[in-house]
Amino acid sequence: MNTKKILLVDDEKGFTDVLRLNLESTGDYEVKVVNDAREAVKQTIAFRPNLILLDIIMPFLEGPDVVMALQENESIKNTPVVFLTATVTQEEVDQQQGIIGGHPFVAKPTNFEELVSSIEKNAGMVY
Repeated sequence: MNTKKILLVDDEKGFTDVLRLNLESTGDYEVKVVNDAREAVKQTIAFRPNLILLDIIMPFLEGPDVVMALQENESIKNTPVVFLTATVTQEEVDQQQGIIGGHPFVAKPTNFEELVSSIEKNAGMVY
């Protein structure tokens, strides 16, 4: 099985460290962490991920702004994005069928199995 490349963009370093270790421990994912959203586009171009896990609320540049910047670059505009957010509850995720701004999203905190399921469902999708 080929490993999937995941770009994890979130300002919470403790969260990204744990999530990276958990994902990489499966042997199915290569994970690059970006803790400053201003670096997300540059790292997407360099890393070419199969999927971006993107926090919504971050200093300097919020998740939706990152998506707009990604969409301005022809070479990366179709990179799938799954939003990670603590600003919604699991009930709200269910009410929105897991979609916000046209992109799937997962409420934080989430269980690992749910996150992996979302990665597998959305990696390689075009939005």
